[in-house]
Amino acid sequence: MKANLKWILAICVFALSLSVGSEAHAKEAQSRILYGANASAGHYFQVDDAKIYYETYGSGGTPLVLLHGGLYGYIEEFGDLIQQMSRYRRVIAIATRGHGRSELGTKPFSYKLFANDAFAVIRHETSGKVDVLGFSDGAVTSYTLTAAHPELVRRLVAIGGPRKFADWAADAQAEFNNTKPGDVERDSPQFVADRKKLMPQPERWQEFVERLNAMESGPVYVSDEQIRSIKVPTLIVAGDRDQYNQTAKFVELFQLLPSGELAIIPGCGHVVLACKGSFTIAAVEAFLDSPEK
Repeated sequence: MKANLKWILAICVFALSLSVGSEAHAKEAQSRILYGANASAGHYFQVDDAKIYYETYGSGGTPLVLLHGGLYGYIEEFGDLIQQMSRYRRVIAIATRGHGRSELGTKPFSYKLFANDAFAVIRHETSGKVDVLGFSDGAVTSYTLTAAHPELVRRLVAIGGPRKFADWAADAQAEFNNTKPGDVERDSPQFVADRKKLMPQPERWQEFVERLNAMESGPVYVSDEQIRSIKVPTLIVAGDRDQYNQTAKFVELFQLLPSGELAIIPGCGHVVLACKGSFTIAAVEAFLDSPEK
């Protein structure tokens, strides 16, 4: 009997080592995924005047659509979120036109244009409802998308997305007004070089920045009426030390929503997923997976 117990124990230890090894291998494989440049997950869809790039991961559940931030933002900023959510959902991460592998097209940038692009990609992928998560510029796009297509969105998560330029923090407004389009490449040459490697037309980088600046300097991104029209459950998320936005303005936005919730992430600036990623992802999961009221 003792010999048998020793044999059983040895088998259990071996099985455990295989399990731990497999888990470590899986984590290592995930860390090597080039989000935003992953050929095995990447797709293109022609939307009017531009090919829009997007990546899909996972399966099952209500699809989760991800809309990244502007200029410095891209699909890669959602890496940890994609890893977690794609375990039990289909994730559709869309590259905003002009960003990374998506084409610029010929039209002036606007949040309405970005929302139309997202809608076309979503409807190409599914005929059902989706959950949407947007960050920064992507959050503004998500308000616009949800207000225009209430039949499309089941739940909305908006992280760090202001309603208008006046909602920015005073220092951020001053910095934006004093920054020229060429300053990005001057101050962040490696970043720009890496992005140009992804772009279908890297020679249009300067044009891309100018179009984005023109859009972001517009007085109103999304109206209070549009926010009030969003009837689906909506979670507003912001860092309590967001250097680009005023916390009080997120509270105002939350109060305009018929079915809103507000999560202020403590000790974090604008990029809460980089500051307290696990904390933020847990809050997002709890909201998206909570029972229907």
